[in-house]
Amino acid sequence: MLHRADAPYVTGRSEVLLKLKPLQDGEAVVVGHVAGKGRFVGQLGALRVRTPQGREFALGTGFSDAQRASPPPQGTVVTYTYRGTTARGLPRFASFLRVAGP
Repeated sequence: MLHRADAPYVTGRSEVLLKLKPLQDGEAVVVGHVAGKGRFVGQLGALRVRTPQGREFALGTGFSDAQRASPPPQGTVVTYTYRGTTARGLPRFASFLRVAGP
């Protein structure tokens, strides 16, 4: 938590406090597509990806509507952000960031 130095302490929510959550990023190869449900029927629901360590997981958030309509093909390297890892070593709260550049 960051607190503005010249601000007095106030209980509850305040505009003088800022919570910072550290983000990590990683890269993975697209190994499959998961079909969308609900408003995403007929579009991408999630990417099935594999990390360089061989771990597979679904990456389902962070996509624009255009990216959902035309997802990256299998074999593409993508970059994602996450907040730590689970007990099984998978990224926690992973979110698509971009297709990795050359």
